Amino acid sequence: MFNVGDKVFYPMHGAGVIEAIEEREILGEKRTYYVMHIPVGNMKVMIPMNSAEKVGLREVIDEEAANRVLAILRRSDVDLSDNWNRRYRAHLDKMKSGDIFEVADVVRNLMLREREKGLSTGERRMLENARQILISELVLAKGIDEQQAAELVEACVENRETAV
Repeated sequence: MFNVGDKVFYPMHGAGVIEAIEEREILGEKRTYYVMHIPVGNMKVMIPMNSAEKVGLREVIDEEAANRVLAILRRSDVDLSDNWNRRYRAHLDKMKSGDIFEVADVVRNLMLREREKGLSTGERRMLENARQILISELVLAKGIDEQQAAELVEACVENRETAV
């Protein structure tokens, strides 16, 4: 159970803050919802409280876990299938998992692949979505703004050290 003000992560959407807990009637059924604001992209999402765990809603990672995410981004040992369809499905599964370490892996893999060989339109869209999800969690986990988080991700993938 989460409370107003809690920082949470919603798979495939990103990290945000619970702004309210509201009861709404939708399609004749009353339910209680978490109203979550995701600052990156300025989005509001309503998540039914009774299915929050099932959909993967979780607390935002702490500073130590954020540093482990950055270490994943710095790694350069990428072993990807040349078959874009297989690669795309593997990355999609990682993103759906809600595991930020898996999302970081997707971001790193696709950024490195883009540099080396380029990306298909679908993979380019996936990279942008994964980057936004990753950045949203880093913003809340490290207490930095969106621009700083984006620069941090870029610097880590380029294997440049940066202090934040």
